[in-house]
Formats: sequence, structure tokens, C-alpha cells
Amino acid sequence: MLSTTSESETRSSWRSAEKSGADPAADPVDLAHLRRYTMGDTALEKEVLQLFLLQLPVTIGALNDAASNREWMVAAHTLKGSCRAVGAWRIASLAEHAERHMADLNSAERREALEGIEEAAGQARAFIDRAYSDIP
Repeated sequence: MLSTTSESETRSSWRSAEKSGADPAADPVDLAHLRRYTMGDTALEKEVLQLFLLQLPVTIGALNDAASNREWMVAAHTLKGSCRAVGAWRIASLAEHAERHMADLNSAERREALEGIEEAAGQARAFIDRAYSDIP
């Protein structure tokens, strides 16, 4: 299947995805979303987020190491799902964009996509560390 998306449209849509991934004023992780699943159990929230933070670099690493479009798509899809589960909307949006446009991205654009995802992941990690620092 041939893509009808031009290179400039892909770059433009990538920058759009970075900006529209979530409300920039919103927290990197939507704790209200997560709490619907943990029923307000703070220890469970922390455990789920710790598991998320352990898996996050592994999944981003798989995206970085993807040797084929299929590997890229699987890693992006996995990242999107785990981020949606915990309410990390910006990362999820960036991963979704990376998944949808993988065939249109050249190596420089893939690097740009990864940098955006890594930046958003760093923000989420810092937010989670701050939010749960006082919980053993």
C-alpha cells in the first residue's frame, strides 16, 4: 500500500502530535484516571506506576532498536497501550503517532519521534517520583 502523506505533512503532523498529546498544563500522568482502576488504593497506584516505570525504558528501547517497520509498529503499539492504562496521555499520543506514521518516517524523523517520547517519559518519571516520594 502506497502512502499518500507527503514528507512535509508527516513532519508537520509529528509536531502537531507532540503539541496535542495532552493538555500542556496537565500533569504527565492522569492520576484520576489511574485511581478509577485502583479504587483509590495508593499503595496499588504506586506499585502499578513502578511497574510502568520499569517497563517504560524497555519498550522505548525496543522502539529505538526496531530493525523493521513491523518491530517499530509493535513497540509503538505496546508503548501506547501501557501509557493509556496509567493515564500518561502525552506519551500515548506520541506513541500512537509513531505507530500510525511509521512507514512515512525516515531515520531522522524516527530519531525525532524517539526524542519526543523520551522527553515525555522523563517528565512522567519525574512527576511520579514527586507524587509518590512520601509513600513507602
